[in-house]
Amino acid sequence: MLRIGLTGGIGAGKSEVSRQLAARGAVIVDSDVIAREVVAAGTPGLAAVAAGFGPGVLLPDGTLDRPALGRVVFADPVRLAELNAIVHPLVRARSAELEAAAGPDAIVVHDVPLLAENGLAPLYDLVVVIDVPDAERLRRLVELRGMAEDEARARMAAQASREERLAIADLVLDNSGDLEQLTDRVDGLWRELERRRS
Repeated sequence: MLRIGLTGGIGAGKSEVSRQLAARGAVIVDSDVIAREVVAAGTPGLAAVAAGFGPGVLLPDGTLDRPALGRVVFADPVRLAELNAIVHPLVRARSAELEAAAGPDAIVVHDVPLLAENGLAPLYDLVVVIDVPDAERLRRLVELRGMAEDEARARMAAQASREERLAIADLVLDNSGDLEQLTDRVDGLWRELERRRS
């Protein structure tokens, strides 16, 4: 098994890279997807979040109000750390279960947005950083995701800097171009991962 940590700042294109790697045969363990699972309605994770942040982070149907929670934590590093202390252990446990089910010859790609922030690089055989200049990430968040510029900047500021991510990279995948360029670069990355698995 080859264990990859895949990361990049918000707006870097991790989801597309993960999708393309999955199409080539990688087993994807997506921390964002798992983070949603562990705070789904009726879970101990959601109960812990509601206890820590109050009923204002719940919708009337009892599910998590993600925008409301985001407004609290992305503006306050202390509150973000409190949320991470609840969610991250649950995500790690579920990720370990999924990896164990992948099989000994798998290339397992852990899609981990906060890999640099949480010092997780030593957990993986290789760290792949998707790199995009900050100005381009901001443009994507505002133009493609419809975020207000101040919200986009706050979310970017809550994450590691570009330099901090690049400092932990074993391999860097440039995603500052178009989809065709990205696909070519993912092809090259996949060949390199298969070579290293052998």
